[in-house]
Amino acid sequence: MHKYFHVTVSACLLVASCFLVSCADAGAEEVGAANERPNIIFILTDDQRWDALGYAGNELISTPEMDRLAREGAYFSHAMVTTPICAASRASILSSRYERTHRFDFQAKAMREEYMADSYPILLRDAGYRTGFYGKFGVKYAAQGDLFEESDMYDRLDKYPDKRGYYYKQLDGDSVHLTRYTGEMAQRFIRDNKGDRPFSLSLCFSAPHAHDPAPEQYFWEPEGDKLLADTQIPPPALGDDRYFDAQPPAVRNGFNRLRWGWRYDTPEKYQHSVKGYYRMISGIDREIAGIRAELEAKGLADNTIIILMGDNGQFLGERQLAGKWLLYDNSVRVPLIVFDPRRGKHLDLDAMALNIDVPATMLDLAGVDRPAGWQGQSLLPLMDGADDLVDRDTVLLEHLWDFANIPPSEGVRTKKWKYFRYVNEPAYEELYNLEEDRAETINLVDNPDFTATLDRLRAKTNALTLELSDDHSAAPTALAGKSGRGRADFTWELPQSVGGQTAYQIILASSPEKLALNDGDLWNSGEVVATENSASEPVAGYAAGQQAYWKIRVWDEEHRLGRYSEPQTISQ
Repeated sequence: MHKYFHVTVSACLLVASCFLVSCADAGAEEVGAANERPNIIFILTDDQRWDALGYAGNELISTPEMDRLAREGAYFSHAMVTTPICAASRASILSSRYERTHRFDFQAKAMREEYMADSYPILLRDAGYRTGFYGKFGVKYAAQGDLFEESDMYDRLDKYPDKRGYYYKQLDGDSVHLTRYTGEMAQRFIRDNKGDRPFSLSLCFSAPHAHDPAPEQYFWEPEGDKLLADTQIPPPALGDDRYFDAQPPAVRNGFNRLRWGWRYDTPEKYQHSVKGYYRMISGIDREIAGIRAELEAKGLADNTIIILMGDNGQFLGERQLAGKWLLYDNSVRVPLIVFDPRRGKHLDLDAMALNIDVPATMLDLAGVDRPAGWQGQSLLPLMDGADDLVDRDTVLLEHLWDFANIPPSEGVRTKKWKYFRYVNEPAYEELYNLEEDRAETINLVDNPDFTATLDRLRAKTNALTLELSDDHSAAPTALAGKSGRGRADFTWELPQSVGGQTAYQIILASSPEKLALNDGDLWNSGEVVATENSASEPVAGYAAGQQAYWKIRVWDEEHRLGRYSEPQTISQ
């Protein structure tokens, strides 16, 4: 669809410079601004995929300020989110932990307190930073207003099935687009800076997320009307039926397809939606220009680091899909730029940087120690010339929200390979050689030449899913099951680390192999809302005396989904 370029990073060593300001009298300042702790502005966009950026080679979009940040800073061409959905991704950024660990998704009632207690805003505030937040928070947490000293948390309003969903905030009595409001709040925060301590400002734009309740989907500011007005957007890549037909039924019948119908199923919708998506990103770009101008006016530009990232990617009609959620690069890869004016050098870096690395990088820049439980790493070693991050040859990718219309998936990526499978139907697997097939179109799962690679990546996925699961998601134990007279009775115990149960799922299969594939050919309960650690159910098709195998997983007291138990036979 577009022309992209990829720049392979060369090892670049940067030596940090200290500038002393000398004066003749005894009252001379000892240290100049460049030797103070830096200010940090973190900008998170909503649904901006990696190539929705001029610097990435996109010749259609207008992002001069983002491009300038990339040209003057460190640009991570292969940055990814560990989970391609806003709620889990934002929880991962706050906590520097995988979804596999924090277990927060749209079903969960709240983010676990222990993971918020050492979140990046708390640690920066405790280190003396003035902290601020404006925009979409996206994570359920009762004390979210206490995380930042100054904040205003808001997002699109779904109760308005039209442009009002984006136009309800006011400046000086006039309703303005949320992008404009967020930019103005950022400038006021900077103007109010007293200079007595460094600041950390988080800006989480709602754009370019579509406004789902509205037929028009995308709403941009009037300044964007002229952009692409006389341009015909080329059709999406992989638009042929065969790429859609290759998807498992849960994808073909799920939200990725439903939202394709909202946005891309006619040429007119496609032109409107892609142009709207690009125009909304350009609106954020204009606000970045205003923010940088305000930094210059306040004399803060030389000591303020700007980090820009997307919370997940987006399908723009590829494979006849919309939305994100799946583990293709369309939804996993995002833009990531770290602009540090003190360094004065540009870097193009192709390391596998992750969203969980951003908070670790902010703490490193601020001189704050990273908590032992954090799973992200600081990106500064890469910016200082390291070839890669420690133990970062393989990364886990996952989308665990168990929702009927979005099939959960998990897998791993290396620089060369990507493997993933669908959690509820692990027989659906995909394997791609990314060096030879960047578009991810040639699935090598059934190719015998790659059996060893497939087995290795399966094993790595299994290992990482266990390594990165916390004790709170431990599986039930002491399983007991028996059957008779057309019914099956089950009991189990919860580990002490699981505080309670809100629901369970039991899978009953005729063989260990089917059970391993989550194929409940005898019975699959689905999610059953229950607090009791027992179940008694009629099981159709299960003959008396038949050998059978079962396993169970539960949702905890905050409705966070845990792991499957070990398999258990059922007695007669």
